[in-house]
Amino acid sequence: MAQAAFEELVEDFEFLEDWEDRYRLVIEEGKAMAPLEDALKVPSTKVDGCASQVWLHVTPDDGVMHFDGESDAMIVNGLIAVLRRLYNDVPVDQVLDIDARAEMERLGLNDHLSAQRSNGLRAMIERIRKVAAEVTAQS
Repeated sequence: MAQAAFEELVEDFEFLEDWEDRYRLVIEEGKAMAPLEDALKVPSTKVDGCASQVWLHVTPDDGVMHFDGESDAMIVNGLIAVLRRLYNDVPVDQVLDIDARAEMERLGLNDHLSAQRSNGLRAMIERIRKVAAEVTAQS
């Protein structure tokens, strides 16, 4: 089961029938995020595999996943916001149990993103999962 914040997004998507409205919602989610500090936009936080510039600052604190991010593309910023709803505040040892692809399918995103955006989304998910796996292995 996904986070309550993600479930709210699923409900909002179900209410919106038009994909333009759904894209607009994703973009608005991204606009609502605080920008990532410039000091955190460094090579170690940059996500490879994205067509646009993407930075994720993943900070698992006290066994709980948390990350912030930013992109120079509005839709990708929105995808970061969607992933934050899915993963933020999840116990790190449960992050790998989340089937992000299935959760994104619930939003219909898998069918409505370009191949490049899908690859970028996959790269962001892989980064989050990698950090969670590293933290779990150290525990």
